[in-house]
Amino acid sequence: KMSVPDYMQCAEDHQTLLVVVQPIGIVPEESFFRIYKRISAVSQVNVRDSQRVLYIRYRHHYPPENNEWGDFQTHRKVVGLITITDCSSAKDWPQTFEKFHVQKEMYGSTLYDSRLFVFGLQGEIAEQPRTDVAFYPSYDECETVEKRIEDFIESLFIVLESKRLDRATDKSGDKIPLLCVPFEKKDFVGLDTDSRHYKKRCQGRMRKHVGDLCLQAGMLQDSLVHYHMAVELLRSVNDFLWLGAALEGLCSASVIYHYPGGTGGKVGSRRAQGGSLSAEAGNRHRPGKDGRSFLLCALTSNGINADTSAEIGRAKNCLSPEDIIDKYKEAISYYGKYKNAGVIELEACVKAVRVLAIQKRSMEASEFLQNAVYINLRQLSEEEKIQRYSILSELYERIGFHRKSAFFKRIAAMQCAAPSIPEPGWRACYKLLLETLPGYSLSLDPKDFSKGTHRGWAAVQMRLLHELVYASRRMGNPALCVRHLSFLLQTMLDFLSDQEKKDVTQSLESYTAKCPGTMEFITLPDGLKLPPVPFTKLPIVRSVKLLNLPTSLRPHKMKSLLGQNVSTKSPFIYSPIIAHSRGEERNKKIDFQWVQGDVCEVQLMVYNPMPFELRVENMGLLTTGVEFESLPAALSLPAESGLYPVTLVGVPQTTGQITVNGYHTSVFGVFSDCLLDNLPGVKTNGCTVEVIPALPRLQISTSLPRSAHTLQPSSGDEISTNVSVQLYNGETQQLIIKLENIGTEPLEKLEVTAKTVNTKEKLYGDFLSWKLEDTLSQFPLKPGKIATFTVNIKVKLDFSCQENLLQDLSDDGVSVSGLPLSSPFRQVVKPRVETKPINPQESSKVGDFSHVK
Repeated sequence: KMSVPDYMQCAEDHQTLLVVVQPIGIVPEESFFRIYKRISAVSQVNVRDSQRVLYIRYRHHYPPENNEWGDFQTHRKVVGLITITDCSSAKDWPQTFEKFHVQKEMYGSTLYDSRLFVFGLQGEIAEQPRTDVAFYPSYDECETVEKRIEDFIESLFIVLESKRLDRATDKSGDKIPLLCVPFEKKDFVGLDTDSRHYKKRCQGRMRKHVGDLCLQAGMLQDSLVHYHMAVELLRSVNDFLWLGAALEGLCSASVIYHYPGGTGGKVGSRRAQGGSLSAEAGNRHRPGKDGRSFLLCALTSNGINADTSAEIGRAKNCLSPEDIIDKYKEAISYYGKYKNAGVIELEACVKAVRVLAIQKRSMEASEFLQNAVYINLRQLSEEEKIQRYSILSELYERIGFHRKSAFFKRIAAMQCAAPSIPEPGWRACYKLLLETLPGYSLSLDPKDFSKGTHRGWAAVQMRLLHELVYASRRMGNPALCVRHLSFLLQTMLDFLSDQEKKDVTQSLESYTAKCPGTMEFITLPDGLKLPPVPFTKLPIVRSVKLLNLPTSLRPHKMKSLLGQNVSTKSPFIYSPIIAHSRGEERNKKIDFQWVQGDVCEVQLMVYNPMPFELRVENMGLLTTGVEFESLPAALSLPAESGLYPVTLVGVPQTTGQITVNGYHTSVFGVFSDCLLDNLPGVKTNGCTVEVIPALPRLQISTSLPRSAHTLQPSSGDEISTNVSVQLYNGETQQLIIKLENIGTEPLEKLEVTAKTVNTKEKLYGDFLSWKLEDTLSQFPLKPGKIATFTVNIKVKLDFSCQENLLQDLSDDGVSVSGLPLSSPFRQVVKPRVETKPINPQESSKVGDFSHVK
């Protein structure tokens, strides 16, 4: 019983000669495979003085029991043996040569020829001319290896051709031997060898065998004829096993004709050196040496009939692409009748799938693969199971069944860590699991999941991610565990149950206690890079709003200092097309300013999607454009909370344009940088603001008590306070104003203006008067210093012709409310020494100043 299937088999392998290359004694593995690579490169050889091409299949390991099936299908027969050995001294040579003979005996019954390559031996022995031994000083000095391999293959061809001619010639009177597979030998003991049925069986099997030899010898048309004759003979005696082999041979020859590029998947791997796969196909119109055209040799039981042209023979004998698959199905059904032919059946299924993949007939290919899955072989080792499932996965991938391919690759991955293996291969398991991701529509880049539409089965994807976490843990790589668990939590949050959310977060916290999650890429040994996973859903942010400074800290442009503002308005152009995008909205400049060195605020509306309290540590702003000190905050959001306002603060250290790009968090031990561009559905009123240089800050207090009521409401852009004083006509009182610099910048200028609101009577003289010389002598006012100046309030009214004026005055009085300063606390002002009498007629002229009343 053949025990080891070759899952890489393809139809064109039927025309190859099998050569085994093996080491003798102790040969360094690297050196052996370097020579093996050079040997196996000689895989196609044009036969000298012939238009034929020989194809060689090399193996460095081949089970001897498979060799016993060489009569059944000749491409399974080891016909060449090349051995490689190290031999440094002449005294070791006899023992080395003896080992070579022992190695030959292992495949002795089928070998056509053999070679021994000796490295390191120099001297008299190495100088003796030998055909079966080649001596080389070292593995680096062996230029003639390829040439010797070509000579070796020609010697194989000579033996092959003699066997073909010997078996193909009909020797009247000679008994044709009955070719058998190993398990049949006991069944034919005692059979009548003279019966017609027995003779037909012998003829059919031999004809099939000759077809195999013709195919190997590069005679494609001859092999087709032999296979057709074998099919007729074997079908007539119900010799099903060999009938299946004849049908498969017919399929292989037809595949080789129809698909000269091969079906094994490597493009161009089977292109003949002469430019064509088959000598007959490539040179059928080219005359031979004796001037005759190449003709189809239609061998019949009466001898050679050369009346039929190659073209007619091809059309008659070569199967069509559709017929190839039908014959494969028939052959596989015959193999299925024999439990000992499981390997042959399995390999035939694989060959048919490779052909169907080229024909793009995926559904039929999947039927063959399904059959291959259920073929019972002997008890396979874990390594053989891994190989079997991996090849099934590769074949499903080739026919476009990506999820089925991923399924079998995942089984192969699990097999790498089976309990029966003493040392489970967790690295191999992890690598295979990674290869299954595309089949389950899963990538490890969280950006692929931010578009809002989920692809694939979430339940299977979560299972696969859990398996990646487990494999990472068994590999001893906690950083990988954290990355995969973070990815699971971020991308599959909508599909996790409440209990699963708790379990995943608990696992994550236990891993991050040893290895915190970072925003660094993780590079795997095979070069794959795992991108970071920012927790943009823990918490979920719905809006971002940059806040203006408090009124007392806002900067204002000073009209009195800047003079007349030049209009910068552009012409109005109407367009019905509104260019609106999230990117433009985020880059939109805001109409207020922040100030260098002052605390600035950004308000986020967030909510917690978890069924438990969410603790967010170290949450702060991410900015560009200006050096910015972010002051981190810690949050505790209740379970499944609604929108919850969170204010993040920071201090700009330099001036210029600052853009808020996002925020950073630390949740469950994972540090995340969450960029607004990656957050779907976030509303913002613009994220770019101008930071102006630091300004002085002034605090003002007066000697008068505050007023109980406001005479004029504040516009909102100014800081106002109201003080009250009651005077009799002709009375004078002083108002002492104290100016304290509470900022970090010096106060350099001071401007004081006054405005009187009175429509009831004419005022005489200066109602308010002051002298700034003493005050200005204290300027520039350093931080922390205090300056004072005095305002004289003098009442002089004309009461004539006003009956009710006294009554009105007793009701209203004349209140000086507010500070005689034209600016909020943060304004830079210019000294104005001269004072002008203010009267009602002039009040309209000074009404442009934003006074605090």
